[in-house]
Order: sequence, then structure tokens, then C-alpha cells
Amino acid sequence: MYKNYIDSLIENKELPGAVLYVSKKRQLQCYKAAGSFIGADGQNYPITESTLFDVASLTKVVATLPASLLLVSKGDLHLEKQVKHYLPEFRHEKVRVEDLLTHRSGLPPDLPYVARDGQRDVMDVIYRTELRQDPGISVAYSDLGMIILGKIIEKTTGQSLDIFTKEQIFTPWGLHNTRFNLPLDMKAFSASTEKFGTSFIQGKVHDEKALHLGGVSGSAGLFSTAKDIERFAAHFLYPEEQDVIPPDLMRMATHHKQNNRGLGFEVWNGEGDPLSCGQSWPIGSFGHTGFTGTSVWVDPENELIVAFLTNAVHYGRSTNIRTIRKTLHSMIHSSIQGETS
Repeated sequence: MYKNYIDSLIENKELPGAVLYVSKKRQLQCYKAAGSFIGADGQNYPITESTLFDVASLTKVVATLPASLLLVSKGDLHLEKQVKHYLPEFRHEKVRVEDLLTHRSGLPPDLPYVARDGQRDVMDVIYRTELRQDPGISVAYSDLGMIILGKIIEKTTGQSLDIFTKEQIFTPWGLHNTRFNLPLDMKAFSASTEKFGTSFIQGKVHDEKALHLGGVSGSAGLFSTAKDIERFAAHFLYPEEQDVIPPDLMRMATHHKQNNRGLGFEVWNGEGDPLSCGQSWPIGSFGHTGFTGTSVWVDPENELIVAFLTNAVHYGRSTNIRTIRKTLHSMIHSSIQGETS
């Protein structure tokens, strides 16, 4: 049923294409690639199981979160310490590291729009940005907080975020097709995002802030495949089976803290508007989404993982992806439940 739904979305030009990877209790349930995209050269290319996607804000949980947890486990990063302790340039005294991970920093969600071909010093602008509210009180999603966290990781490790995550997280976790700044030979295997000027953006980050930061940021910039994203999620579902980060820290990240948020992840608490996994997913389900159309969701109760990668912005930024995600994930959950009942 849900496989046909994806085909209908492509047929109706709501999505150019997608890759869906569904596993339950370690068993593959669905691995489907469909649709196509127009490359930077103007030619049409099919989307395959190995297509790379700009995963946008999935970067926050796939790269920045595990890197932070690893540093916490080593005693190099402390969640309760002020951001200013690590980045003296940051002016706001009361914002703690944990506030960045739980989106309670008080920072605004974004910076004023500057086009891809524009110039700006992103960090300088962020350091001069005023808080919208007092830190540590209420949840307000912010790219800026995660960009700052990426900088804290770089300052603490003495390495750039892309090198540190590749060496310490992606390689040991087996995420061999997950990386920032695709080399030339890999760009052709990535699904292009939207059109800018006369050609489509292919193999370069879609998010302008990440682009202006050189393609590497704590908020966006990562490219990956559906299989790698599922593998990433499996490490958080079965944290005892990896030895990079202490399992208790990984479990802590997926526990609800406030307003359907854990550390980095969205965590469904059963209150408020349903998250992008839809209403049928049980309390305790966790995941994240990306602006380009990507998402990953984990239902620990049923040991279900859904990695859904699409370049929805190919047709422009006014997409129906929020509704699509809820519909698709509800279909998947009812289908999986139907098989076990």
C-alpha cells in the first residue's frame, strides 16, 4: 500500500523521486527506489538505492549529536556548562550546551536569507544575534544553536567537524556513504535539489548557511544514502551493539525532555500536534526531518526503523512534504502492525 503511495506521489509530481528503507526487528521490510531527477547538466537521471541525498537537518542527529555524545563520554564536553566556556565569542552567558541540543537556547530558528552567491560571515552574524527568549525554558527549534554546537566540537577536538565525524563516528559505525562536501566523482551520484539560476544544485549543499560555512556545519551539509541512515538509526535502537558511545548516553538522547524533544531528536510524547511520523506511532518513537524532504523515524516498541530520503525541493520550496511524511509513516505503521496482528 505505502509503496503504491510513493509511486502516486511521483506520478502526480509531488515528489521527483525517493528511496525508502524499512526494517523491523532487524529484518528488511522494504527497500524501494523510485523516480528521477534533473542533474546539473540538464539530463534526467533515475534514483537508485545507492543515490546520495542532501539530508539537510538530519545532519543535526547523524553528525552533531553523536559527536557531542562521544565528547561527553570522554569528559571533553559537559552538557551543563555554558556555551561561553567553550566559545568566548558567544555573548549570551546563560546558554548551556544542553540548551543547544534540546533547542532551548532562545536563539532564533534561522538567519535572514542570503542567496547562495551572496557573501557573509555566518559565525559573526550568529555571535551578534540576540536571543528571542530566556534560555533553558521553552523549546524553539534553531539551526543556529546546532551550528554553534558544531563549532564547539571543532574547538574541543582541534579538528574540523567533517574530519572528526568521519574518523570517530561514520567509519566505526559503518556509514561509508555519509559525508560532507562530496568529492567530484561522487557528485554525479547525488540527487539534485532545487534549481538556482540556470541549473539544478547537484552534489553541493542546499542550505545557504552551510554553504557559506564551506559546506560543513552542525546544522546541515551532510550527504548520505537511505541504507546508511537506517544503519545510523539502528545504532540508536540497539546502542549496546556498538562501542563508540556508551549506550546509556545514546538512550538518554532518545528520552523525552520537553515539548516532544530529547537531545537532538524529536521524541513523541503523545501531546500536542502529531510529529512527522503521524498519529499511529507509539509514545517514545524518535526521529528527525530535513528540509530537503528527508526523515528518519524509530519505533523502539516495535523495533521499526523508517529511513525516507527524497529531494522534495526539486520542484521548489513550497512542498507538501509535511503531510506526505505523516501519511506515509502512518501507512507503514498500520501495514507492519497488520502483519503482526
